[in-house]
Amino acid sequence: MRVVRPVYVDLLPPCNAGCPAGENIQAWLAHAMKGDHEAAWRQLTRDNPFPAIHGRVCYHPCESACNRGQLDGSVSIHAVERFLGDLAIDRDWQFDQSRTHSGKRVLVVGSGPSGLSAAYHLRRLGHDVVCRDNSPLAGGMMRYGIPSYRLPRRVLDAEIRRLHHLGVVFEQDHTVVDLNAEMADGGFDAAFVAVGAHLSKRVDIPNQDASRVLDAVSFLRDVETGEVDPDLGRVAVYGGGNTAMDAARVARRLGAEDTVIVYRRNRDQMPAHEDEAADAEDEGVRINWLRTIASMGEHDLTVEIQELDEKGRPRGTGRFETLAADTVILALGQESDTRFLANVPGVEFDGDVVRVDPRSLMTGAPGIFAGGDAVPSERTVTVGVGHGKKAAFSIDAFLGRGAYASGTQHPIADLDKLHLWYFGDHDQRQQDALDPQVRVAAFDEVVAGLEPDEAVFEAGRCLSCGNCFECDGCLGACPEDAVIKLGVGHRYRFDYERCTGCSTCARQCPVHAIEMIGEHDPMPDNVFLPPPAGGLR
Repeated sequence: MRVVRPVYVDLLPPCNAGCPAGENIQAWLAHAMKGDHEAAWRQLTRDNPFPAIHGRVCYHPCESACNRGQLDGSVSIHAVERFLGDLAIDRDWQFDQSRTHSGKRVLVVGSGPSGLSAAYHLRRLGHDVVCRDNSPLAGGMMRYGIPSYRLPRRVLDAEIRRLHHLGVVFEQDHTVVDLNAEMADGGFDAAFVAVGAHLSKRVDIPNQDASRVLDAVSFLRDVETGEVDPDLGRVAVYGGGNTAMDAARVARRLGAEDTVIVYRRNRDQMPAHEDEAADAEDEGVRINWLRTIASMGEHDLTVEIQELDEKGRPRGTGRFETLAADTVILALGQESDTRFLANVPGVEFDGDVVRVDPRSLMTGAPGIFAGGDAVPSERTVTVGVGHGKKAAFSIDAFLGRGAYASGTQHPIADLDKLHLWYFGDHDQRQQDALDPQVRVAAFDEVVAGLEPDEAVFEAGRCLSCGNCFECDGCLGACPEDAVIKLGVGHRYRFDYERCTGCSTCARQCPVHAIEMIGEHDPMPDNVFLPPPAGGLR
């Protein structure tokens, strides 16, 4: 007869698995639920130094993965993250200084999200870090591409200021044109290239008047620096991505008489996030789907109506319309300016991006790493921050700390693994937002944060998928008193002399933190091993 026995296991929460920045979301939510906000912030910033920024601009794929989303609404992770980030700014919490000093110097090229993340983690690992960027202020596309109504500059500045306190050296208005020379002259032992996608793709439009055609990246940058001409008249934005939505919404705030987005595909195919398009329409932006610009007149555009073929690709119909437009803003995608790497031996390219080892992010040139918009990837703040963290640990290993291994990933705790009897129905707390008519009058932040009690409540909605949260269910359910409680924070262990293998404990565990295995089967890698008996104080 095969004898089975219970073991405590740790599974990977789907929110953690879905976070490109590599946050241990479940862990910091547990601190937040208890009201220990500083502990939550410190747990969060072990992986991501910018919670107030991410709580505003991340498209929170963690929430799309959240098991609770299949019940009564996902945990509003980004809202709790923002709450913790804002609280940290208000209370001036700072990062702990590194207790080690490696004597190594690392050059970071680019002060956007990926470069700043790498600088943070490298500094905490004990390396000297210099961050060089060709813009007057640090932040990259977070400052020059994301409008202030989504990311207030006081928030951006406060979270970057912590890196100054940590010892990162910033050298702005510094354009790197020869990476090898910069490294040799500065005595750098490694470099991380994290230049953003600041070059707009262009398109030739018949009868194009260059004075009336702007590119979206330059337009948003000029708005940030105060150099934009506010007399836009009627605006047409060409493109269907998030940058197109931002450009259209900014044009509305600058007083454009009318703003329309022209996009060649339909709504289901647009690259912009649905929330971005919905917000733009709420603010009075019109979107003309299945249209391309054919030519420009003096104060109008001729657009061709498109249709989708059997493969879902747009094609012209030969039917045309006229749209009033005094200014055209091109938002057809961006490219990274990686030309300064062209003469570095070993560095290879795929178009405008650099080829890297996906495990380490090192290029073909030893000691030169790249991430964020400079490599093939989704171009978001969160992906960039995740690259910065990954590159920092890879650089640390390259500089002599030994091979970097990210560790074995535990199985994911899907909803069908959970026993939901324990959890009641609690609706998600919503963030307030400005009325659309009020929004377009200024650049005030559109979405508000949670109140302290709302943040605690929202954190408490976490199901703790796959990891014991000491509910005492196994303790109360065991008919043989074979479960031994080890004290708060230490979980439990089984007395196998008493255990009969009935599996009652496993069947009731809300979060699938108990599994039954054969007595002689190999122990799974994700088993939680409590301290030995008598080992607790």
